[in-house]
Amino acid sequence: MSAVGRRPHSSAAEGVWRLVDPKITMASVASLFLGAAAAARAGPLSWWWLALTVLAVFFIEVAKNASGEVVDFDSGADAAVAPEDRSPFSGGKRVLVDGLLSRAQVVAAAGVAYRLAVAAGMAIVLAREPRVLGIGAAGLALAFFYHAPPLRLSYRGLGELAVAACYGPLIAVGAYLVQRGEITADVVLPSLPLGLMVAAFLWINEFPDCSADRAAGKRTLVVRLGRRQASRAFLALVLCAYALVLLLPRAGAPAGVVLGLLGAPLGLRAARRLMAQHQSTAAIVPAQAWTLVSFLLLAAGEGVGLLLR
Repeated sequence: MSAVGRRPHSSAAEGVWRLVDPKITMASVASLFLGAAAAARAGPLSWWWLALTVLAVFFIEVAKNASGEVVDFDSGADAAVAPEDRSPFSGGKRVLVDGLLSRAQVVAAAGVAYRLAVAAGMAIVLAREPRVLGIGAAGLALAFFYHAPPLRLSYRGLGELAVAACYGPLIAVGAYLVQRGEITADVVLPSLPLGLMVAAFLWINEFPDCSADRAAGKRTLVVRLGRRQASRAFLALVLCAYALVLLLPRAGAPAGVVLGLLGAPLGLRAARRLMAQHQSTAAIVPAQAWTLVSFLLLAAGEGVGLLLR
């Protein structure tokens, strides 16, 4: 059904659903699970504070999606994605391009979500753990300036690094700090390969958008390197992530974290597909899904491994 033919309430509900985007939110869930598993290894969890931590991260996710939607719409990046390059995992949320919500509504959604994230975060800071303030502030800043000026991280080839930092150490360490009141190697070390694999997921999602991003001046690393070189770099990311998992026990991490290697076969399968067919969005879509499952298995394996005594 076209945008014109949709009922207004149905259109708005779909727009909100796209801003929430559960499949992408799984990246933060994976990191939260890893942080909570590491904390549970050290002692009992406070489920109330864990729930509030999850809510704070969730609201940041929605706020980032909404504010980023506005920036990418204004730059023309989302509208420039050709129909044959549209993918369930890339091309933006297309809330504005498809006319599901107005620009004012998306701006309002971003404002509400950022305020709710701050409220949840400040409740944790004031009543539970003051030192989480720095982590929360860094997360908010990276979420907003991932798209927005003046930093525009994703437009300057820094978005991949920001994503690796946020969805690896930042969220996992923050969740651990709220629970345990300290930061230890048990959570920092396993979060590093997770950050690399989440960055790999963003990396492969940039391929279908490459032409549109280049036209809009969005200089992602895939745009800068070109598809062929970027496909090889994707393989390097996956190899580094899983090699790091294998080496973690030597660095002092619990031996069980090597269960994270469960995700390696799908990550390598995605890399092979991307290197062979980096020009075809239709061929890349399954590899995007394999990469998503790869980092979820990595997080699940490491988390379960941390809970084993």
